[in-house]
Amino acid sequence: MKMKPLSAEERGQLETVIGHVFADKQWLDRALTHASTGTAKNANYERLEFLGDRVLGLCVAELLFTTFRSAEEGELSVRLNQLVSAESCATVADELELHRFIRTGADVKKLTGKRMLNVRADVVESLIAALYLDGGLEVARAFILRYWQDRASKPDAARRDAKTELQEWAHAKFNTTPSYRVDDRSGPDHDPRFTVTVEIKGVAPETGTDRSKRAAEQVAATKLLEREGIWPKSQD
Repeated sequence: MKMKPLSAEERGQLETVIGHVFADKQWLDRALTHASTGTAKNANYERLEFLGDRVLGLCVAELLFTTFRSAEEGELSVRLNQLVSAESCATVADELELHRFIRTGADVKKLTGKRMLNVRADVVESLIAALYLDGGLEVARAFILRYWQDRASKPDAARRDAKTELQEWAHAKFNTTPSYRVDDRSGPDHDPRFTVTVEIKGVAPETGTDRSKRAAEQVAATKLLEREGIWPKSQD
């Protein structure tokens, strides 16, 4: 299937938001083309995603290194992992309203909200690679700083993985390990919803719901950590 390229109007709208006018328009078209369209591998964003992930990691690592001059390696790693996560990238995609421009096959729908989070995250990484290839590292860095610099300074930006944090707390305080139980799975296969309860002996349980078992476990663990005062409540 040969996908129709972005119209001049669409490209202009997107370039205005991105802050870069592409010299080679094919990079922008490719960065927004999902493999489900049936296009050749060199015409969709899969390879760009690989490169963009590395460029994003480099620029965010540089940002953290220069911003948090007294932070140790462990804290920097925690901050980096959160800032380059699929959730963070998908949030940037939503701010850019990239769902209006992503070209997908008929089997990939509903690109907003929590649905298809990985697709939106992948497109942001692909877009970063397109900026890098078309304009160089400085262009890619400028885009990354515009959308990641404020995120890097948020109070919860140094949070560790919630399940790891909860496990260490439970071991230290109660000499036990949290247990997770799937209470419910609902919704269609393309958009499932899992409800999971986390339990620690001697502590009231908490429940989390999300589109995967692992994500629901993270939600439940986060809620328990915040309720017990281990973590401050998220500002989101």
